[in-house]
Amino acid sequence: VQLVESGGGLVQAGGSLRLSCAASGRTDSRYKMGWFRQAPGKEREFVAGISRSGTSTYYADFVKGRFTISRDNAKNTVYLQMNNLKPEDTAVYYCAAGDGTYYFMGESYDYWGQGTLVTVSS
Repeated sequence: VQLVESGGGLVQAGGSLRLSCAASGRTDSRYKMGWFRQAPGKEREFVAGISRSGTSTYYADFVKGRFTISRDNAKNTVYLQMNNLKPEDTAVYYCAAGDGTYYFMGESYDYWGQGTLVTVSS
């Protein structure tokens, strides 16, 4: 499975961005999907996760109420709508696919995209 993120860029604080993650390859097997991010000098951290069907979603506390994860299985694409962005949201955002138990753990995912940079100016 190959994952390609897009939609990153430079935005002012309070603005919005929508990230996309397109999957190709063996997409007949639906995976749990997640978004993670890594800021310069910091550890990678969980942002959001979504179940195979899309009916269950999970969020890190610091993005609840601001970010929304969704998926379109017909298009093999996962989205991350980010609203009310803050400078501390600046990071490279990665999408991931896997079958692990815990959405918030990187070890639950087998496939990773190359990342897309989000920069939020104050």
